[in-house]
Amino acid sequence: MQSGPREIVTPFRPIPLDVPEGMKPNEFFNSTENLDDLTGNNGLLRNPEGLLLYRKALGHSNLFDTSIIYNTSNSILDPLGRPVRRTQVPEPVKNVWNRMNEIIFAFMLERYPDAERHLVLCGEASLDATWPLTSPGVPSIRMLHNHFISFDKAELAAAPLADPNNPNLTDGGQNSLFQAHLRDVYRNFFAGLDLQVLRPCAPGSCRIALTGYPQGLPSWEVVGGVATLSDHRFWREYDSILKGFIDFYRAFFGQVSIRNAPMPERIHFRDLVENKLLHNNTFLKAAKMVRDRCIVDAKYANAIRWQPAFKQLIYRNDAGSLIVTISQNSIGNAITELLGVVVRRVPDADAYERAEPALLEQLLEVRRRLVETDCGEGVATPYWGAA
Repeated sequence: MQSGPREIVTPFRPIPLDVPEGMKPNEFFNSTENLDDLTGNNGLLRNPEGLLLYRKALGHSNLFDTSIIYNTSNSILDPLGRPVRRTQVPEPVKNVWNRMNEIIFAFMLERYPDAERHLVLCGEASLDATWPLTSPGVPSIRMLHNHFISFDKAELAAAPLADPNNPNLTDGGQNSLFQAHLRDVYRNFFAGLDLQVLRPCAPGSCRIALTGYPQGLPSWEVVGGVATLSDHRFWREYDSILKGFIDFYRAFFGQVSIRNAPMPERIHFRDLVENKLLHNNTFLKAAKMVRDRCIVDAKYANAIRWQPAFKQLIYRNDAGSLIVTISQNSIGNAITELLGVVVRRVPDADAYERAEPALLEQLLEVRRRLVETDCGEGVATPYWGAA
C-alpha cells in the first residue's frame, strides 16, 4: 500500500451558536460567552485547578476524541494574557493535569490495544502571543488545551492521499525551517539534555508506515511504555524537551531579529544555548538568511512567529512503543497533521449521531475514572448528568 498523508472526513453536529454581527468566528469562539457554552453543552469534568475535560464539538475523530483545557476565560479576560504552553502553568495545576493525561492515555491504550489497528495520540499545539486573533488558521480557543485522539487505521488506509503540498503538512523536512537548514544543530542541541526515561530514536524509526509521518523530527521512545507515564520523571523530561525547544526557538529568532543578539532572558539551559548555538556558524548563518529575507520581503516577515509556537505529542508507533516528538508550529496546523492525518470536518448531524453513543460511552467512562482518582467532579449538560 502506498505510504503518504491521508485526508479523512469527520462529520460533526453544527454548533448551536450564532456569531454576533461584526465578529469573525475565531474571535467569537475565543470569547468567554463561547467558553461558557462549551462547558454547558460539552463539559464532562472540571476541578478547582481550572481544568475542564470536554467533548470536542468540532472533533478530529468520532472514534475517540476529547480535550482538557486550562480554562482561564473568566480569570484572564485578555486572550493574549492566557497561558499558551505548559511552562506557563502553575505547578499544582500541572501536577493534576499530568495525572489526567496519564489516566486518559492509559484508557485509550486499554480500549485500543492493537497498534496495527489503531493510531493513538495525545498532545498539545501551542500558539504564541504574536498571532493576531483574526489571522486565518488561528485555533478558535486561545488557551492551552490538549487532545486525546484515536483513529481506525483501516479507515485511514481507505482514505484518499492528502495533497503533499497542503500548507498544513509543514512538519516534514521539506518545509520546516529548522529541519531544512538546522537539522544537525537542532539534534545536537537536544542531545545535550539529561534524559533517563526518554530514549532518542534513530532517524526515521518512529514513522507511521501508513502515512510516512512524522518526518525529520527528533523523537524519543518512552522507556517502560504506558506505566512510565505515572512516573513523575517522565513529565519532568517531557517538559525538558519543551523547555529545550523554547530555548532553541527563542535563541534563533532572537538572532533573526537582532544581529549578534545577547542571550535571551529567562533561558532554561544557558550552557547549551551558549556552547551549541550562539557560537555555532551554521546556526548564525541560517539566522542571517532569514533576517536578510525579512528586510526585503514584507509577506515573509509578517509570517514569522517571533515567540515559541510548537506541537508536542505522545503517540504509539507501529511497533507498539510510545513516542514523544516536538515540532515547530505554523499557522493552520492541526495536531494530527504532525502524524500525516489531515481532517476535513463536514456538518452532518445524522452521521455524527450514529457515532455519538459509542463515543459518549467512552468519554463517560474516562470521566468516572478521573472522578474516582480525585481529578475533578462531573459536569451536567443537556446530554448527560453530572455522574
